[in-house]
Amino acid sequence: MRPIRYGMIGGGPGAFIGGVHRMAAALDGEFELVAGAFSSDPDRSAEMGQALNLDPARVYGAWSDLIALEAARPQAERIDVVVVVTPNHLHHPVAKAALEAGFHVICDKPLTRTVDEAEELARLVDHTGQVFCVTHNYTGYPLVKEARERVRDGELGEVRKVVVEYSQGWLSTLLEAEGQKQAAWRSDPAKAGISSALGDIGTHAHNLVEYVTGAGVTHLLADLGSVVPGRRLEDDAVVLLRLHRDRESGRAQPSPTVIPPASGGDSTYVGPPGIRGVLIASQVALGERNHLRLRIYGSDGALDWCQETPDELRLVEADGTERILHSGTASLSQAAQAATRLPAGHPEGFVEAFANVYRGVAQAIRAVADGDRISHPQLDFPTVEAGVRGLRFVDAAVRSGREGGWVSLREPQEH
Repeated sequence: MRPIRYGMIGGGPGAFIGGVHRMAAALDGEFELVAGAFSSDPDRSAEMGQALNLDPARVYGAWSDLIALEAARPQAERIDVVVVVTPNHLHHPVAKAALEAGFHVICDKPLTRTVDEAEELARLVDHTGQVFCVTHNYTGYPLVKEARERVRDGELGEVRKVVVEYSQGWLSTLLEAEGQKQAAWRSDPAKAGISSALGDIGTHAHNLVEYVTGAGVTHLLADLGSVVPGRRLEDDAVVLLRLHRDRESGRAQPSPTVIPPASGGDSTYVGPPGIRGVLIASQVALGERNHLRLRIYGSDGALDWCQETPDELRLVEADGTERILHSGTASLSQAAQAATRLPAGHPEGFVEAFANVYRGVAQAIRAVADGDRISHPQLDFPTVEAGVRGLRFVDAAVRSGREGGWVSLREPQEH
């Protein structure tokens, strides 16, 4: 069985996330990097291709050339999937062109800059039947899967409260004014979109909540701000959430409640109670590195997971008894064990979780190649639908932050 051939767009010299994708893709031997358009600068793209020992004929100076020329190659040679690790403004045009050319797509988050762009991609995925993954990689951690299974099994009872925090401190100064490339594009509305902190890390927190609880955010109240003077997009956000779930299917079920317009001066949430939640996303939390923490409180118990200590899951019973679960142990669910690569006591981390997402994508691509149509429950990786929900969340939060008051998320469009 041959490796799945992929071409990478973005991820040139000095880019952090491109290197992570390449490591994750290589870990199980399922993927092979054979082509790339690593930078908008042809010389830098060629430099990256040489460093990766790629055939110079398959290292391109423009992303459009990669898609067009790879699509023109014989089926036995062409790439199977396009990996998109560019700034946000290129996600939509690159992914759209890749899907139209017949390629599967793995795209970094957020999916696009706008809800309309995201929904267009979702319709295109539905039309083409191509596999599409948005790399919310934190869902790949074994103990995140364990947390999801315990919520599904009712161990926590009725879920009542969710608190998720994603705090970093790397933008505590106006780093973009110093020419730092990653900070510069994330603070530029033309490239990042309408949000910075929420789009960059808040979408990860939102995805983690929905993945573990099985419920969907339907209403929110947001406070967004730029703490650092001179920054054009928000670097700090606090969002109150209401989540709801269809009890039979476990899928998110939007509430029919109409939220009073902000101009009416009524900021009271008037929908059904659902699950109450708080989401914190900050990139100005000085001293924090990559602090992603999820706490879920139910009627019969609670759980607590932190990305910086990912091999531990804290469980609390109703009487206050606490247990710490460790990855690699036999007592974990089948889903958690399947995502674990090493025996207990051997730490696994960010790259391994990322690789679990890639492994799921590989399974789906091979199934499609065999003529199978994969059903949604079989896809244990973030799909294009997860990306669309993330954009609806960002859009609603920005509307709430600007207008004040509770808002409902944009209703799903038919594909």
